[in-house]
Amino acid sequence: MSQLIQSLVERSRKAQQILCTYDQEKTDEIVKMFAKVVFDHAEPLAKLAAEESRMGVFEDKITKNKGKSRNIWNALKGKKSIGIIGRDEEAGIIEVGKPMGVIAAATPCTNPVVTPMCNAMFAVKCQNAIIIAPHPRGIKCAMALADLYYKELDRMGVPRDIFLVVEAPTIDLTTELMSACDAVIATGGMGVVKSAYSSGKPSYGVGPGNVQGLIDEGIDYKAAAGRMIASRIFDNGIICSGTQSIIAPEKDYDTIIKEFVEQGAYYIDDPKVIASLAEVVFPNGIINKYVVGQSVKTIADMAGISVPEGTKVIVVKPEKHGAGVVWSKEKMCPMMAAYSYKTWDEAVQIAYDNLLVEGEGHSADIQSDDKAHIESAGIKLPVSRVVVNQTCSSMAGGAFANSLNPTTTLGCGSWGNNAISENLFFTHLMNKSRIAFVKKHWEQPSDEDIFA
Repeated sequence: MSQLIQSLVERSRKAQQILCTYDQEKTDEIVKMFAKVVFDHAEPLAKLAAEESRMGVFEDKITKNKGKSRNIWNALKGKKSIGIIGRDEEAGIIEVGKPMGVIAAATPCTNPVVTPMCNAMFAVKCQNAIIIAPHPRGIKCAMALADLYYKELDRMGVPRDIFLVVEAPTIDLTTELMSACDAVIATGGMGVVKSAYSSGKPSYGVGPGNVQGLIDEGIDYKAAAGRMIASRIFDNGIICSGTQSIIAPEKDYDTIIKEFVEQGAYYIDDPKVIASLAEVVFPNGIINKYVVGQSVKTIADMAGISVPEGTKVIVVKPEKHGAGVVWSKEKMCPMMAAYSYKTWDEAVQIAYDNLLVEGEGHSADIQSDDKAHIESAGIKLPVSRVVVNQTCSSMAGGAFANSLNPTTTLGCGSWGNNAISENLFFTHLMNKSRIAFVKKHWEQPSDEDIFA
């Protein structure tokens, strides 16, 4: 192990031992501070994130900083995470929450502020210390966040080393960090996720997004289009839960596309133009890093396409879906693919086929008022989240309007080679001891009853 990583982990362990002496109230004060600092400094942190990462939208990053900080803290406050956290007198079980130790967190350039914040809140809520290994295009953000936190930690009399940052991260150093800590959160590309699962430590990773958007017959098409466009264009499309496709009923297809166009979409159904655009967005079948998180105008200019002023999103209509078609993949920019279907089962199958290309385990966006249709899609699709009549990019990660855990790490289950098929929460960074008593009024059933 390098001297740098050894020193960081040793410092972190010493700080964590002090953190473990605090009661629930003081621990929660620290967690609240992590959120409030980002909320109060949302604009300068958003500006730094936009400049350093060179992707996304400044105003959307402000929204993200404020939204995630308020939502996550609201979900954490008042919840027990230390000592006795639950009693079931009838079952004879007492649950005791205990820390894991030191958490290693690899964080992405797409969310260089809110992901370190979220991970730190979950870790410290359970009295773990945390060491952040930022993406190279997120180092300045991580350090700025650390400086803001250290001022508050000093004021609170709390050791700074409960929140540390690898200041010059490399793949090798991040790999070393993961192996040296007690648990790992890996948010980013599949390389860092695979490294986390190879670390020999309990790890939580994410899978690629490719959210399929299904529009049911009879839904309010104007409202559905608005939600799906907002989902797709937020932060220039770098959010993994952003809606990637429009799967619309054939009989109302033209009406639905007209709604999208009226709300800022530029629609392309010319196969030659679509093929030319594919060479720019997916050269050699792989997403072009120079289009990721860029504006519609930038992408259109790269492709030699003229789009109207104020265009929010480019919508293409591929001739096919599923395997062998690049438009079936995740498009990390303001672009969507559109398909038509004759029956709801066909709509679900289109989504299913595209998910098998990329995005298994992540999320689906359904715009429908038909409960049977929604449930049939939920049963068929290999996703961890089905978000109904919402703006998926901002709500799949938890929102005040739904009951998904607010988070920045969206687990994709075994479909996405992840340990969890739900939103990461503080409870995932907690060890539990269970004190088991003899159950009240217990009696063993007869063999006849057992095997009846």
